[in-house]
Amino acid sequence: MFWFLAVAMVVVVAAVTLVVVGGGDGEVLPEAAPEGLVDPLPATRPVGRADIEALRLPVAARGYRMADVDDVLARLGAELAERDARIAELEAALAGAQAQAVSRPDLFEKPAQEEE
Repeated sequence: MFWFLAVAMVVVVAAVTLVVVGGGDGEVLPEAAPEGLVDPLPATRPVGRADIEALRLPVAARGYRMADVDDVLARLGAELAERDARIAELEAALAGAQAQAVSRPDLFEKPAQEEE
């Protein structure tokens, strides 16, 4: 009885190993290409909210792929710095225009009405 169980166990282990390894002619599991950033951020225009919401970073064995995350964060940081600089430039121009308008001597005078 013991030999029968030992032989049966060897046959079952061999069959399972053959199925897992893929003993047939066809390939059981095709080779998978390494996962990459599927939909990168647009290079030809500024990044918008919809681009960030649609962004899906590829997952690696221990979390997200660090190189892809670093690239996305670097791009977003550069665009935010550029937008902050543009906002500061526009605010300075607005403050200059407001100061110039306030310093006009005829600021509170009514415009002369033309006689009919």
